[in-house]
Amino acid sequence: MKKVFIFCVNTKKNYPVKIGTNLNDLISIVYNKNCTDIMGALVNNELEDMQYVIMKPLKVEFVMVSSLDGYSIYTRSLIFLLHKAVRSLFRRKNIIVEYFISNGIFIKISKRALLLDDDNITLIKNRMMQLVREDIPIIRKDVPTEYAIKIFKKKGLNKKINLMRTRGKLYTSIYYINDEPDYLYGTLAPSTACLKIFNLIRYKDGMLLVLPDREDASKLLPIINQDKLFSIYSEHKRWGKSIGISDIGDLNNMITSKRAGMMIKIGEAIQEKKISIIADKIRTKHRKIRLVLIAGPSSSGKTTFSKRLSVQLEVNGIRPFNLSLDNYFVDRENTPLDKNGKYDYETIEALDIDKFNRDVSDLMLGKEIEIPKFSFETGLRYYDGEKMKMGKNNVLVVEGIHGLNPKLTPSLPNECMFKIFVSVLTAISIDDHNLINPTDNRLIRRMIRDFKYRNYSAVDTISRWESVLKGEKEHIVPYQEEADVLFNSAMIYELGVLKAQAEPLLKDVKEIYPEHSKALKLLKFFSYVKSIPTTEIPPTSLIREFLGGSSFEY
Repeated sequence: MKKVFIFCVNTKKNYPVKIGTNLNDLISIVYNKNCTDIMGALVNNELEDMQYVIMKPLKVEFVMVSSLDGYSIYTRSLIFLLHKAVRSLFRRKNIIVEYFISNGIFIKISKRALLLDDDNITLIKNRMMQLVREDIPIIRKDVPTEYAIKIFKKKGLNKKINLMRTRGKLYTSIYYINDEPDYLYGTLAPSTACLKIFNLIRYKDGMLLVLPDREDASKLLPIINQDKLFSIYSEHKRWGKSIGISDIGDLNNMITSKRAGMMIKIGEAIQEKKISIIADKIRTKHRKIRLVLIAGPSSSGKTTFSKRLSVQLEVNGIRPFNLSLDNYFVDRENTPLDKNGKYDYETIEALDIDKFNRDVSDLMLGKEIEIPKFSFETGLRYYDGEKMKMGKNNVLVVEGIHGLNPKLTPSLPNECMFKIFVSVLTAISIDDHNLINPTDNRLIRRMIRDFKYRNYSAVDTISRWESVLKGEKEHIVPYQEEADVLFNSAMIYELGVLKAQAEPLLKDVKEIYPEHSKALKLLKFFSYVKSIPTTEIPPTSLIREFLGGSSFEY
């Protein structure tokens, strides 16, 4: 048979391969062995499963669990493995994948007749391990969507039916473990044997599927306490169900029935009420609280939240003064370096903590200070004569990624501080087995904002994203449970309004870029979502920080 040359990025070599060879067979050609740590491959920068058939010369990069793509494949495949185990043990029972939390995925079972006690969870876990040992191929089949709907109707998976009907595609890719089908958002591992590292434990009123450490996939991530985060997620899940929106299919039905405007009004009212409640909490302790610290990851909407909170504080008779941590960067020559020898602006040591504590202490004592400024162009601190002095009825509102880190405020008494963590906790899902990762939600927000206000392309934003996530994991996430209040800035309708601005940017990420794979994944996601016009979104909305049209100054 005719052969073509495949360039393997992993080995930096060309390999003559027969036309019709699939990627699974290519592994044995490249590595001379079966590699169960390979999850899939980037084929011309497009993520494919190992069934992909080679018909022409290609660039292929095998992806492992240590990569973002490989880790996503592993996570999706584990969910399918769990689904298969539950279905084989408890007929007609289905898993409901709720959200990422505590270094795992929180999962419930439909039809509460099944008690998720330690015995049943151990039974499910043991069945999963047995399926791994059996090394069952995970097979993809492309079928007409109407046929897929019939399959899932027999299985009682109504959320998948709702999604497929509102998506409007002629064909659908279904994966199988033996005779058990599922539809998952993205490619899956080639075999159950690839999924050796996981744990399943009892957690709250469900179970936690514990994930491996991406940096060392032979180890499990430690389970961390995130009770406050769990409470916020649960609250928003309950609220979504109360208005009939649990997933993308529900959202699409709301849009097609011309109820998007009411959904926007309700979402904005709920968020304003939450901000008002936070302001009321500060008001009840106004004699003690002099400093409000707001932290959160990139594109969580911290800036607009702080402005809206300031308005609510004014309503309560408290006059807020805003102070940015960016003002307290050390001169660039004194900025710590990362392991690559580049300036590390993400670490708290990039801030002049002593100066910040002196200034805040002086303000609390009623002294006047001159506010420092920092020039990102020159890398130097400067002063322009702006001064600040606090009275008894003032409170200082400080926003920045290190706001909850105890190292920021070592000389300030805890009783004078109120700490708020703001994040995007996407409470709706694609369907019962497919989560919307909140980090993708934030990436979409940031990509739009970077393009509109910072002249960055989608390629620029996506290429920086992994380092952003790494910085957040190190500097932000460990302190979120220290907050007095967690605030969810996700809007239940926002994906519909982000779609129109995000899609053209993603389509510009061409095949030549390594970021092409992520862009395609997000474009596929938006293919599930119907567009919502922005006309009814108020100018004070948090989402306006990214869409434009805000009445706040930034």
